[in-house]
Amino acid sequence: MHYSFFATCSKGLESLLEQELLSFQSSNVKQTVAGVFFSGTLTNAYRAIMFSRLANRIILILRQAPVLDQDDLYRIAGDVCWTDHLQSDMSFAITAVGSTEKLNHTQFIAQKIKDAVVDQFRAKDLLRPNVSRTEPDVLIHAVIKQDKLTLGIDLAGHSLHRRNYRKEQGEAPLKETLAAALLMRAGWPALATQPQAMLYDPMCGSGTLLIEGLLMALDIAPGLLRGTTLSAWLLHDQAAMNAVIKEAQSRQAAAASWSGRACGSDIDAPSIGMAIRNAERAGVASSVEFRVQALAEAAPPQTPTLVICNPPYAERLGDEPEVAMLYTELGNLLRTHAFGSQAAIFTAKPEFGRMLGIHSHKQYALFNGALPAKLLLFDITVERIYQKKTVEVSTDSIWKKSTRSAAEDSQTSSLAPSARSSETPSETAPASSSATASAGSPATTPSVPVIELDAGAQMFANRLRKNLKTLGKWAQQQGLQCYRLYDADMPEYAFAIDVYGNHVHMQEYKAPASVSDEDAALRRRQAYQAVTQVLQLPPKQISLKVRERQRGAEQYRPAPVQGEDFVVQEGPAKYLVNLERYLDTGLFLDHRPIRKYIYEHARNTHFLNLFCYTGSVTVQAALGGARRSISVDMSKTYLSWAERNFELNGISTTQHELVPMDCLRFLKQCRQKFDLIFLDPPTFSNSKSTDNVLDIQRDHKELIDLCMQSLSSQGLLIFSTNHRRFKLDESLTESYQLEDYSKQTIDKDFARNVRIHRVWLIRHPAEAAIKRSQ
Repeated sequence: MHYSFFATCSKGLESLLEQELLSFQSSNVKQTVAGVFFSGTLTNAYRAIMFSRLANRIILILRQAPVLDQDDLYRIAGDVCWTDHLQSDMSFAITAVGSTEKLNHTQFIAQKIKDAVVDQFRAKDLLRPNVSRTEPDVLIHAVIKQDKLTLGIDLAGHSLHRRNYRKEQGEAPLKETLAAALLMRAGWPALATQPQAMLYDPMCGSGTLLIEGLLMALDIAPGLLRGTTLSAWLLHDQAAMNAVIKEAQSRQAAAASWSGRACGSDIDAPSIGMAIRNAERAGVASSVEFRVQALAEAAPPQTPTLVICNPPYAERLGDEPEVAMLYTELGNLLRTHAFGSQAAIFTAKPEFGRMLGIHSHKQYALFNGALPAKLLLFDITVERIYQKKTVEVSTDSIWKKSTRSAAEDSQTSSLAPSARSSETPSETAPASSSATASAGSPATTPSVPVIELDAGAQMFANRLRKNLKTLGKWAQQQGLQCYRLYDADMPEYAFAIDVYGNHVHMQEYKAPASVSDEDAALRRRQAYQAVTQVLQLPPKQISLKVRERQRGAEQYRPAPVQGEDFVVQEGPAKYLVNLERYLDTGLFLDHRPIRKYIYEHARNTHFLNLFCYTGSVTVQAALGGARRSISVDMSKTYLSWAERNFELNGISTTQHELVPMDCLRFLKQCRQKFDLIFLDPPTFSNSKSTDNVLDIQRDHKELIDLCMQSLSSQGLLIFSTNHRRFKLDESLTESYQLEDYSKQTIDKDFARNVRIHRVWLIRHPAEAAIKRSQ
């Protein structure tokens, strides 16, 4: 007897599933979205259940008819003789997808079909079967598409994508059916017939791609792994199913002598453990070797026939630099260890494929769940490997090592990598002077491969090289290790790029609503590629962030990636910075001239630093000869950072006190007098650490008045704000001597952004100062 069937599949796999069903001798095979119709005997359906590596469900179609509303739905469902398909003592469930104008809720659709089934049993004076949402005996499937209802029964009763070997998995694993489709598109079934064929995945995770590839090569039917039971549908032909089972067992036995191998590696040891156990459950462990190995160190035991992998997708912005470099490392591996092989890279970031350095000869659009992705196919041959372009660096470039900088003379490195906890500042020491980068220039890294830049990335790279000739040279002349290299010079590339010794901090300003996410992502990748190539730095030394308004405690909240602390030098001071842990790095580069001013005017003073952040200004004051100081901030996180900066510079916390307190409260309680005060409040703060909500525009007069009460008669208050639309209260000019000192505090690297901050020098009026001194 012939039946009509519908095989469901993931979107994008329809044509492959059509080929599979034709190989099972099915007839009337026709694709549709997310599935394929076919007809044949129950044996054809059982072959699909047993052998298909792509289908999710095989549905026996009971009824197809136009449907507009709930009356049509109930009538069509009632036309099926349900007592032929299940009994009163059996359970059933209904899945529904699709809608019409009047049937727009799948739960309601399933409810009406359930009513039709139950009412039919009652009309025949039979007990109604029970509904079970977990492991029902019979699963009824309803699809509404273009006002047409297709009603049927799931013959297997469960999803066919499960093979029962993947009892555990890592993050974001590939669905088994998708993994099989990738292997088919890559030509693995034919490649596996070659003598000593080898399948290789250098980022194998829990091993799904390799295991599915071995199941193909060894002709192990997915149905044998799942178990050979069918649903409890009353009309199953068990004899026909037994014949299909016997066929599958015979095919597996015939392929057992396959001479090929598979090899997988991954940097994550727990994932490799999962992969080994998954392979054992799948019965392919003897044909595969797994290794814990970083991609940069990976190498197959022999030249692979097919290299296939699914690199990370960089779903979070901060992941993009590292993932982009993975593609570069993968390209190196392919050219070095897989020359003459085939390669297949599945990615949701197809633009990263250019970083492989190899031309793709074919691409397939697919989906990983709901995420659009592409499978890129490569022939690893001379003709398809990009011709590399050399990045030219002139002989007078800042990259060239010059005479020792002031930082080198003080035996301090611009890079002090440390994997130690931030709780142990004494263990975060500068690297040896031999590792010191010259001021203003990140050290070149010859191991970073040169990739071909597209037009946008090349344009951005040209601007970076231009800035290096001016700002880089200026920084070197000034003995600066930390400076701003680029600040949204080109409007379409809205980044601030800062050099911190041998590291680079990229901050992407929030894109306007008119810029699509796709365009923003493209520009982000182009900028990152340009920075990588021009500065020749590996991804671990490049940080990329999107700058958005931070509210309350968000500015103190650690990022998912903690990063590492390292030491930079500014004048006589050393600072610990971290480019990943928080929104800011621990050192405001635009305040460099202010710190220098305080260093030059701090001798023999009693210094107060309000909203002190990581204490960088206090460090300069102490090194400049301040007798005593108090640094106040309500963030214990930043005060701990300041304490480590003090220790790094040999500054005693006995003479230079750190106070965890709200600054407004501190000023109201303060009974001391200070010779020099630095006041640099945030624009806005509503931290949970205090009941006070700070608005600098509203509150700056009160803060300044309180500071002046604590300022000695001949003292100086330095008030700074980065509020772009800030307006100083005019009444302050009547009470104090004010000097707008902003222009003098803008260094060359911030000349494009002169409103990065405003600075006033505030003193008591001359007559008031005389009275106070008497």
